[in-house]
Amino acid sequence: MKKSLLYSTLSLVLLAPSVYAEDIGCVTTTWKLIGANNKICVQAFDDPKVQGVSCHISQAKAGGISGALGVAEDPSQFSIACRQIGPIAIKGTLPEQETAFTEDTSLFFKETKVTRMFDAKRNTLVYVAISRKLIEGAPANSISTVPIMPWKE
Repeated sequence: MKKSLLYSTLSLVLLAPSVYAEDIGCVTTTWKLIGANNKICVQAFDDPKVQGVSCHISQAKAGGISGALGVAEDPSQFSIACRQIGPIAIKGTLPEQETAFTEDTSLFFKETKVTRMFDAKRNTLVYVAISRKLIEGAPANSISTVPIMPWKE
């Protein structure tokens, strides 16, 4: 049983999309006397399969001594905004649902995951950000939509 869990975890890591977010900046929310402050940090990433769409995600980052050492589990608090920033060009075919971005938020298999869905009836891309653990997730989520429209320069 332990080997199958290990193999499943490794396959998830190896199959995860290689999208990297750019750090935009952070805002302190709680000052800590010892260790790092609690903060909200903003990152940007481009959809790896949809040229012309970028997303910004803000996430709560835990401070204190454990936060400064990088071992704190970040809270499941985030927001996402995705926008068309140029002509939209889709690389290949889009499945109805696919992971567009993931980022670890703790040492113990917790991640923030952005799933892209395609609403064909409305010709719209839907991005849903969730917090996910290996065993359980959190109901916290955030959503952003991008209608696929002609780009006028």
